[in-house]
Amino acid sequence: MSTGDTYRALHARSLNDPAGFWAEQAEAIDWTRRWDKVLDDSTPPFYRWFPGGELNACHNALDRHVDGGRADQTALIYDSPVTGTKKSFTYRALRDDVARLAGAIAAQGVGRGDRVILYMPMIPEAVMAMLACARLGAVHSVVFGGFAANELATRIDDCTPKLIMTASCGIEPGRVVQYKPLLDAAIGLAKHNIPRCLVFQRPQAAATMVAGRDLDWSEAVAAATPHACVPVKATDPLYILYTSGTTGQPKGVVRDTGGYCVALQWSMKNLYGVAPGEVYWCASDVGWVVGHSYIVYGPLLYGATTILYEGKPVGTPDAGAFWRVISEHKAVALFTAPTAFRAIKKEDPDGKLLKQYDLSKFRTLFLAGERGDPPTIEWAQKLLGVPIVDHWWQTETGWAICGNFVGLDPMPVKPGSTSVPSPGWHLDVLDERGNRMKAGEVGALAGRLPLPPGTFPTLWNADQRYKDAYLAEYPGYYKTGDAGFIDADGYVSVMTRVDDVINVAGHRLSTGQIEEVLASHNDVAECAVIGVADELKGQVPFGFLVLKAGIDRPPADTVREVVLLVRDRIGPVAFFKTAIVVPRLPKTRSGKILRGTMQKIADGQPWTLPATIEDPAALEEIKGGLKTAGYATKS
Repeated sequence: MSTGDTYRALHARSLNDPAGFWAEQAEAIDWTRRWDKVLDDSTPPFYRWFPGGELNACHNALDRHVDGGRADQTALIYDSPVTGTKKSFTYRALRDDVARLAGAIAAQGVGRGDRVILYMPMIPEAVMAMLACARLGAVHSVVFGGFAANELATRIDDCTPKLIMTASCGIEPGRVVQYKPLLDAAIGLAKHNIPRCLVFQRPQAAATMVAGRDLDWSEAVAAATPHACVPVKATDPLYILYTSGTTGQPKGVVRDTGGYCVALQWSMKNLYGVAPGEVYWCASDVGWVVGHSYIVYGPLLYGATTILYEGKPVGTPDAGAFWRVISEHKAVALFTAPTAFRAIKKEDPDGKLLKQYDLSKFRTLFLAGERGDPPTIEWAQKLLGVPIVDHWWQTETGWAICGNFVGLDPMPVKPGSTSVPSPGWHLDVLDERGNRMKAGEVGALAGRLPLPPGTFPTLWNADQRYKDAYLAEYPGYYKTGDAGFIDADGYVSVMTRVDDVINVAGHRLSTGQIEEVLASHNDVAECAVIGVADELKGQVPFGFLVLKAGIDRPPADTVREVVLLVRDRIGPVAFFKTAIVVPRLPKTRSGKILRGTMQKIADGQPWTLPATIEDPAALEEIKGGLKTAGYATKS
């Protein structure tokens, strides 16, 4: 058998016999009632996986491992360099803590189908709260701790929770973020009434309690009776996760219970190549989909040990932080965003800090969240000497659309490509009219319906919006909103968002292609390209460069050289003539660069500060640089 044959046979079967394929995978988890059929396709475009089946996600993540011989295995490692805290929980201990917390939640009148908002930092109680809601059959909706009050209020009004669970504060390097004033303001803004809040008091800051509404978390848990798992329908929601919408009204992505558990269980072995009992680290946040799937549910469903990290890739305390965690806890795999590695590369370009740590157990690095640019992947590959798997994800999909399936038979890595489609995904590249494009041509990436288990069946209370936003433009397909191409070998390269394909004098160019060239320059740690309005050409590309630490030559030299590089590698058609050096790029907390906001600033269009921004000062720096370059004159 040649490399990739196992994958190709499996992927073909997932498309030709989806019911048979996914029924086999569903045997790996516990069901209290078996499904009536694997796929209900009677009301397209609304498809349902495992209708009639019943199960409980918390039972599958905790209780079945306790009963099945893993009770004393470590389930969760909490590592918090910002507080100097480390703590581990066995499967038995985590099950017991979650059961008692579920009892405390149930005592507030929360039951199956009720919604609970979690507004939490990266502490073990956040994981416990998610699992405790799942234990009761309640629907959790995690909102990033520290999120702006008005954004939290819109989510309160959309999902109408019976309970909000929060902590007194989050901790960032050098500062404490008080959560309670933000929560109180959000409740004041929301139309929906919140009868109860459970508040976990952290020692770094005490929250002021509202009498009659707020309850002390620890006291409520101490008084509670442990609660058993409540079976729910496979098609019932496990959680709602909000993603920003173009109208300003966030979209509540719904995740069903049965298909999600089946898909994640399958992915841990076959995509991530992890064995039960091994330590797996996803350096994300529970506020993001990746945190839901691969800090909490995926590893625990599979019986692995998961790491919850309250820190940063740099600054807690230095650019060796990730190496310390991998070494200390013997992690076999790390899943993080490319932006984390660009930050490490900027601070420690020669990888000197890595030499202090033993990474002999470490096997694979997985990247997702932003395009993995080849220079960063090649840098990580040289440094670590392990396979670097760039894979493609979305909040809506719940797990990878594409990846390199290292647990089957790893295929050759092509830097810049997210490799091949996951089981159940049939991807095509479409033009503006919905016609399929040839191999190698850049267009809109779209997935044929039905999508595989674990993906979103709809939006919360918004079926029509689900159809309009994702399904209407290309009938029979899910519109990913990403642009890219599929090569002759079937490898998928995601270049940019469809919105980031710019039109330069009639030529369609991907900003991702230009960024790839800029990032290949030895001085450049990180970069971004946007299209700015131009009277003659419609749009022209404009570059932003963040330089590596220790570069001591004039920035103008670097700018001149990257302009020549683009001309050499892409050609004069790109019309790339302008770039500026900035201290940092404005990003969301998940590491996505705010290209759309930067473009509005450059074009002098109205813009608002995104709720998910990590550091608002970074946008001010961009604004200043653009004004100096003769842009942003109207903003």
